[in-house]
Amino acid sequence: MIDISVQHVVKAFEEGENILDGVTFDINSGERVGLLGKNGAGKTTLFRIICGELTSDEGDVILAPGKPVGLITQIPVYPPQFTAEDVLRDAFRGAFAVRKRLDELEARMAEAADGAIPPEYDRLLEEYRRLGGYDMDHEVNRVANGLGIPTAQRGQLFRTLSGGEQTRVNLARLILEKTDILLLDEPTNHLDVNAVEWLEDYLSHFKGTVLTISHDRRFLDNTVTRIIELVGGKAEFYSGSYSFFAEEKQRRYELQLKRYEAEQAEAKRLQAAADRLHQWGTGNQRLVKKAFAIESRIERLVTTERPDKEKTMKAGFGEAAFDADEVMLIRGLSKSYDGRTLFTLPELQIKGGERIALIGDNGTGKTTLLRILLNQLRPDTGYVRVGPQVKTAYLPQAVTFDHPERTLLDTMLYEAGCSPQTARNRLGSFKFSGEDVFKRVQDLSGGERSRLKLCILMGETLNLLVLDEPTNHLDIASREWIEQALEAYEGTLIFVSHDRYFTNRFATRIWELADGTIRDFRGTYDEYRARYARPAARPPEKKPAEEKQPKTSREKPARPRNAERTMARLEKQIADQEALLARLEQEIQENATDYVRLTELQETSERENARLEELMEQWMELAE
Repeated sequence: MIDISVQHVVKAFEEGENILDGVTFDINSGERVGLLGKNGAGKTTLFRIICGELTSDEGDVILAPGKPVGLITQIPVYPPQFTAEDVLRDAFRGAFAVRKRLDELEARMAEAADGAIPPEYDRLLEEYRRLGGYDMDHEVNRVANGLGIPTAQRGQLFRTLSGGEQTRVNLARLILEKTDILLLDEPTNHLDVNAVEWLEDYLSHFKGTVLTISHDRRFLDNTVTRIIELVGGKAEFYSGSYSFFAEEKQRRYELQLKRYEAEQAEAKRLQAAADRLHQWGTGNQRLVKKAFAIESRIERLVTTERPDKEKTMKAGFGEAAFDADEVMLIRGLSKSYDGRTLFTLPELQIKGGERIALIGDNGTGKTTLLRILLNQLRPDTGYVRVGPQVKTAYLPQAVTFDHPERTLLDTMLYEAGCSPQTARNRLGSFKFSGEDVFKRVQDLSGGERSRLKLCILMGETLNLLVLDEPTNHLDIASREWIEQALEAYEGTLIFVSHDRYFTNRFATRIWELADGTIRDFRGTYDEYRARYARPAARPPEKKPAEEKQPKTSREKPARPRNAERTMARLEKQIADQEALLARLEQEIQENATDYVRLTELQETSERENARLEELMEQWMELAE
C-alpha cells in the first residue's frame, strides 16, 4: 500500500525558477526513506507541500486516507499557559475526552439507586485502554527521558522554551501520538548522542512510514533503507542506505562521464570526417550528401549530458609553527551556576597534535568549559595555562558578527585585513561567488554564516582550533569539505559535536563530561563506546525459564550428517541470488527515469534481498 504519492509536483518562489520541477515518487507503507539534496534544493518545501502547509503550483500529493501525518517543524499553537508537560500530554487528548465522559457516567452511576451500569460504560473503558489512557504516565516519562527532556524543562511554559527545545518537545509529542507517517526534518539537530541513539532504536521498532531529511550520515545509515535525492528540481533514486548512496552516486557520475567523453570523442572524429567531405565535395553532390548524413548521425549520437559535480570549497587552515610539547594545562578547574556545580575537573594536559572530542549530554557544561579554555569565562576555582606559542581560533555554535549590516565583501576586508581581490578569491573558494559577495551578513542562513566565519579563520595562522558543533546547519557536501580541510590540518583540535561520523573520524582522545567530572579516554569514539557503552534504551526481554537452567554439557550440538551437502547447496543459491541482484541493480540504473518500471524493479530488488538474507542466515546456522 502506498502511503505517500508525489506526482509531477512543481513549485516556484521566483518567476521562471522552479525549486521543484516535476518531482515524482511513491513511498510504500512501512518504508524508511531519506530525502537528500544540497541546502536550497527544496527538501523542506516538499515536506510542507506533503503536509498541506504549502500548495504546489502543479502536480498532486496523495496521502493514504485515515493516516495522520506528523511534521516536527510544524508546531501547533498552544494556549499561553501550556507547559511542555501539557504539550506532551496533548498527544493523549482523545483519551482525556473519553476519561471526561467516563467521569460523568461514574458520577451518574453513584447517584443512581439501582446501581445500573450504562451500556456505554464498558465500551468507553475499552476505548480509553486502546487510546493509551492507562499507560499515559509511563509513556510520557519513557519518551521524554529517551529524548533528554529534563523534568525541570517539562514544567516550563512551552512558549518560553528555545526553538530547539520546542522542536524536541514536539518530536516527543508526535512519537506519543503514534503518528502513522512521520516527516522528520533534521531530527538530530537538537539532540545529544544518547537521545539520537534512543530515536534510532525507536524508529527501528516503529511500524509506520518515515521520510527523513538529515545531514547526519550515521543516523541515515542506521534508519533508512532508500534514498531520494533532489537534484535540479527532480528526484533521483537509490535503493540503499546513505553509504550505498555515496558510493553509487560516485559510480553513476563516473559512468555518465565516461559515456559522455566517449560520445564526444566519436562526435569529434565524425565531425572531422564531415569537414573533410565538405572540403572535398565542391561540385560533388554525393560527397556533400554524405557529409550531411554524418552530421545528422552526430546529432543522434550525442545523447549524454556532461555530468555536473557540485562546486566544492577549496581552502585549508593556515598553520603556525609550534615547537613546544604542551599546548594547555588544566588544573583544579570548577564552575557552578545557581548553586549547582557543573563540573570539577582533574588535572588534564593537552599536547601538540591531539584531537580531543568533548562529549556529554545537553546541559552538562560543554560550551561553558570551551569558553573557560578560551579565556572568555572565568572559572570558580583553578586555572588554565596556555603555551606561549599557541595561536587559537574558535568557531562557536551560534556564529555572530559585530556588524551584520556589512556585505560579505566588506566583512572580509575589515575582519581579514586583505585586499579586495584576495577577499573575492577567498569568498569564491567558499562558494560565495558573483553577486553573493554583496549580500548582507544579516541575510545569510546559519550554515552560510558558519561558512563565512570559517573563510575568515582559514586565512589566519593557528595551531589550536576549537570548534563548537562545526557541522550544524551544514549540508553533507559542506561537512565533507570541512572534514577534508581538517584532514590536512596538523595542529591541535578540540571540538564539541553530536555528529558521530565526524567525531569518530577525527577524535584521537575522548573527554566525556558527566556527573560533574571528565572521563578521559585515549582512542576513537567507536572504541570509547565499545568500552563504556550505556545500557540499551529498551530493557532486554526476559528469557523463558528453561533458558536460565545451567547446561549439563559444554559439548556443541551434533552436526547434521548432511550439513556439508546442504551448505554447498546454499552457497550455490547465494551465488545465484547475488548474480540476480546485480542484474536487477543494472536494470535499476538503466530505468532511473522510468518511474513505473523503476518502482517494479525496486520492489523486486527488496524482495530478492530479503531472500538473500534468509539464505545467508540458513548457511550461518549450519556453519555455527
